[in-house]
Amino acid sequence: MNSEVYLGNLSSISNDRLAEVWTDETWKAAEKAYLARQKGMKMQLMFKRNLDVAIASLALLLLSPLLLGIALAVRLSSPGPILFCQERLGKLGKPFTIYKFRTMVDGAVNIGIGLGTFKGDPRVTKVGKFLREYHLDELPQLFNVLRGDMSLVGPRPLLVSSLKTYKDVQKRRLLMSPGVTAWEAVNGGLENSLEDRLNLDVWYVDRWNFWLDLVILFRTIPVVLRKEGVYAK
Repeated sequence: MNSEVYLGNLSSISNDRLAEVWTDETWKAAEKAYLARQKGMKMQLMFKRNLDVAIASLALLLLSPLLLGIALAVRLSSPGPILFCQERLGKLGKPFTIYKFRTMVDGAVNIGIGLGTFKGDPRVTKVGKFLREYHLDELPQLFNVLRGDMSLVGPRPLLVSSLKTYKDVQKRRLLMSPGVTAWEAVNGGLENSLEDRLNLDVWYVDRWNFWLDLVILFRTIPVVLRKEGVYAK
């Protein structure tokens, strides 16, 4: 049975009822239908999770001096917390708190264009500009991977409020855990429109396999080195 049958039209539901919908059996039914589409899918996803934990643990161990150095640089560059924490959409629409190194002045969401950023945004600190260009601000999400909130590869986690803008077919992106990197991230990232990014995520979910994740991981390296997809056009 097709997973869209279970997803319903969530865009018509008010924000105060979204939490109720997220815990509804329809999400579990959609996930069950998704797992049944390909033989061995559940086993592949278990392997994906085990690999996530192994790589994230090793990366945090090896990168601990870099993480401490970045934390110190953020602390010294401007007043405010080291980490930027925000609620994002997770698997099956369940919210979770994402961790990033803070790259903007404290309280930036209440200044200028709010959550949006652009190249040359004066709210971005000097240290933050460097971190953003090389995606180093995303490194704390390795802790999200260990917690089970995220995967190394998956649809990028968007704001909770974005759910109401999804078309029914785009809700399929919530059938997999969000990722530190993504298919859309190696195909233009923030340079794409939100609509295109959502559709690229759906493409990934519909065609997911372990080898696709490996392709994305390897393609992420040149994207980071070339500073691609950092700001919206």
